[in-house]
Amino acid sequence: MVFSSSLFLLGFLPLVFLGNCLLKTRYSNLFLLAASLVFYAWGEPVMVLLMIGSILLNWGVGRWLALASDRGRKVALVLGVCCNLGLLGYYKYAGFLVRLLNDVAGRNWLPVPQIALPIGISFFTFQAISYLVDVYRGETEPSPHLVNVALYISFFPQLIAGPIVKYRDIHHQLMERKISWIGVSDGFRRFLFGLGKKVLIANTLGFCADQIYSCHFTQIDALAAWIGTLAYTFQIYYDFSGYSDMAIGLGQMFGFTIPENFRYPYLSTSISEFWRRWHISLGSWFREYVYIPLGGNRKGRGRTLLHLMIVFALTGLWHGADVSFLVWGLYHGCFSLAERMGGKKILDRHPALGGIYTFLAVHFGWVLFRANSTEYGVRLLSRMLLPWRYLANPIPRWQYLDLKTGFAFLLALAGMGTLQKLIPDRWKDAWRHSVLEALFLIAVLLLCLAAIAQDSYNPFIYFQF
Repeated sequence: MVFSSSLFLLGFLPLVFLGNCLLKTRYSNLFLLAASLVFYAWGEPVMVLLMIGSILLNWGVGRWLALASDRGRKVALVLGVCCNLGLLGYYKYAGFLVRLLNDVAGRNWLPVPQIALPIGISFFTFQAISYLVDVYRGETEPSPHLVNVALYISFFPQLIAGPIVKYRDIHHQLMERKISWIGVSDGFRRFLFGLGKKVLIANTLGFCADQIYSCHFTQIDALAAWIGTLAYTFQIYYDFSGYSDMAIGLGQMFGFTIPENFRYPYLSTSISEFWRRWHISLGSWFREYVYIPLGGNRKGRGRTLLHLMIVFALTGLWHGADVSFLVWGLYHGCFSLAERMGGKKILDRHPALGGIYTFLAVHFGWVLFRANSTEYGVRLLSRMLLPWRYLANPIPRWQYLDLKTGFAFLLALAGMGTLQKLIPDRWKDAWRHSVLEALFLIAVLLLCLAAIAQDSYNPFIYFQF
């Protein structure tokens, strides 16, 4: 079940919201847990058993950490983390590792396992690991209540595609929270903005990108390559940030504060700044549970650069079990290293140049990320960078570019932070919670419902991760 479906908008959400409002507070967690499991099981009935198994495992290890001696606590932590990583490794990386071994051996040495990937496994596994590590470090108390841990791992607003939430940031809300009508109003407002970003911008540009990326590279001229890759650059931002907005808004509607995940990343003036603004919860997770434990920047410049490359390599592999994702992660790592070695000082002196450099670097990276193979991505890049060599046999423009797509491009350019940066704060304050904003949001909702009713193209990119 996806947030931008009529089933969720007209059925699941109203029932769960009204049911939660009518129940007494002490039953809310159990009700939301049941709703979350139904939400997950709707698309993957068998995989909900995996989710329940993960919940029982991590709650049990958390109780072990609370009762064990120092040595026993280390054993519990290692066992719990290994079980979580083993679960993630089996479902997400087993096939990749077998293919890699076969490629190294030069023959089909082992049969490649065909394992269905549970939706959102990377997200809820990382949340479970952060719970165990924080309990071990003494940064949060292990919960004696199974329902609370279960709801933390499976809470449906951020279960499928984040943001990744740390237990210590939410455990007080699991124990006690209040739903206010102001919070509900703000949550509904945030949800509608996210829904509009997803349905009206991301879906439109995603269809354009798919039309171009599905063609053989010999049919793609320079203009088509630029249009298709820019469409994907905006699609992935509005798709993922729109989902995060909806998740944050839903959390507010149920009394939870879910952390921000995006802060206009395409306005960044360096790659390091981009990663402080893009998928903030994932960057924070890797920094706290990988980069700092490795030694961070405390062991000399050489080790710092090595730690950065390890984190970026893991970030790439987190997104998918394929060499192209690893290449994409290392690509960003190389830019980050160059900035650490002095490039950042130059960018700081020339912010306009830094903004152009960062957007292009990120944009070219998304080409490698989206392409079906590294070779295909390189072919597209060559068409973008050497346009005079690729002018023949273009795809007919009408196949991927129409007035609706052009308007979506304009909305994407305005909404990536450009308009927000130009508008004075007093105008923003006057707009927020005004009658005009309410009418605007009603129009967005109606347009989204009409688009959903007419169009079956409704993917969420980060569901696959």
